[in-house]
Amino acid sequence: MPPGDPRPALRQRLQANPGDAIAWIVLSEHELDAGDAAAGEAACRRALALQPGHPEALARLGRAQWMQGRRSDAADSLRMAAANAPDHPGIAVWLGHVLEDVGEAEAALAAYAHAHALLPGDPQVAAYLLAWRRKLCDWRDLDRLAAQVRESVRRGQGAVEPFAFLSEDGTPAEQLQCARLRAAALARQVRPLPPAPARTPGPLRVGFLSNGFGAHPTGLLTVAMFEALQPLDGIDVHLFALNADDGGAIRRRLRAAAQLVDVSGHPHAQVAAAVRAADIDVLVDLRGWGGGGAPEVLAMRPARVQVNWLAYPGTSGAPWIDWVLADGFVLPPAPEPHFSERVLRLPRCFQPSDTRRALPQPATREACGLPADGVVLCCFNNSYKLNPASVDRALAVLRQVPGSVLWLLSGPGRADDRLRAHARARGIDPARLVFMAKQPHAEYLARLQQADLFLDTGPYNAHTTASDALWAGCPVLTRPGDTFAARVAGSLNHHLGMASMNVVDDAAFVARAVELARDPAALAAVRGELVARREASGLFDMDGFAADFAQAMHAIAAPL
Repeated sequence: MPPGDPRPALRQRLQANPGDAIAWIVLSEHELDAGDAAAGEAACRRALALQPGHPEALARLGRAQWMQGRRSDAADSLRMAAANAPDHPGIAVWLGHVLEDVGEAEAALAAYAHAHALLPGDPQVAAYLLAWRRKLCDWRDLDRLAAQVRESVRRGQGAVEPFAFLSEDGTPAEQLQCARLRAAALARQVRPLPPAPARTPGPLRVGFLSNGFGAHPTGLLTVAMFEALQPLDGIDVHLFALNADDGGAIRRRLRAAAQLVDVSGHPHAQVAAAVRAADIDVLVDLRGWGGGGAPEVLAMRPARVQVNWLAYPGTSGAPWIDWVLADGFVLPPAPEPHFSERVLRLPRCFQPSDTRRALPQPATREACGLPADGVVLCCFNNSYKLNPASVDRALAVLRQVPGSVLWLLSGPGRADDRLRAHARARGIDPARLVFMAKQPHAEYLARLQQADLFLDTGPYNAHTTASDALWAGCPVLTRPGDTFAARVAGSLNHHLGMASMNVVDDAAFVARAVELARDPAALAAVRGELVARREASGLFDMDGFAADFAQAMHAIAAPL
């Protein structure tokens, strides 16, 4: 069992000795771990009043400000902390986190590199540096860092972030080990609630916990499904929003489709109490280890049954998650022993989509910065998925298709420049790489309709981006791998009925892409098939998806 909450004893100690700056710092740390940013800030400000400039207090002040969304203030506090303790690797890591958020991408890279130089053998620091180098397409020492992180996971030497580990060429067994290490570290900090009372009669109460209830990939994927669930009998849907209302259309639709409870900024215990007060039978975690979620809330076990679905494409490794929702393609029998959860497979693709969104009028090629002629190959995956193998595979297609361009999502910092330099080193004119800044969703869909063929990445596939491409009429070429994250685009193609767009290896990937890009009639036929199957297949049938999902929830809850 995890230890009891140390905060009451610390507060009592500070009543007797309010001048103990270190005790205020320790209290601040525990308040922040509990998700109470306001109390954490108050405690570290007491410490700073006693010892101005104390780096540990400044670091926790920065963390409290970051948790409250005051990113610029957090960066200032952590810069001061780092200046006052230049040899403190932990402060350098937190500075890196905040600099990421304020858009100082290259400075964040320098902070992580500094932390790694101070602690070169620490697997978690190595993992932070590795993940951020991937995001900036800075592939120096990539193999060495990746080997260090994978070896530390295999040996159980450190709890690295499971989400970042999905981008490594790890096996399902390694992903399970990584997730279990992270879950075990969290379990030592959290005390579960008493068991939930027996289920009361009435509709099945299903809760969803997420920081994505708005203009976010999770909101975009789920909103039509929640709308389709609303009229179904026997299921009562509650959304627990860890993110504040962004004022957008998706949030309004979610609020109309379900009972939405805004728990943004609340301490973990209060969020868990809200779930327990709603008498939730099945709580679905729509974030997992993806960052910005609240695994601490799930670890308290506020609901009778808890489920991993959609946002984290892998096993949670957590004893407080009972089930994972998947489908037969994305999670075949072979990797199932490497999932800590029981597996429930939906009869169609596990990933829903917003089928109520209209496709806007296509943008012009000129407006997109694309050449007037030539095949447009695209990959709008996040930059951390653009590893050397995936990029070289796409460049091999460019090399064999004269006049073609590769259209990419612009990355942070100098990521675009690094990709251009990589293309030049491979003998490809850097001008054939075209970058698109992130756009509002409607504008993005308007531009996406100018792409001829989407070239996927591995081992972390396109997920929401693949769904977007298919909805916009752009075929997705992918090479399914062995892990959940490496099979999502393949699952979309499979359930769409376009298995020919799932290939077995990199050579087949390049050959198929070149075949389509060189043959306008063949490419037009595939695009026409996609449009027809988009209408006829069950992939984009959200009424059917909602019925299947409701049935799955009742099956999970049946033993209650």
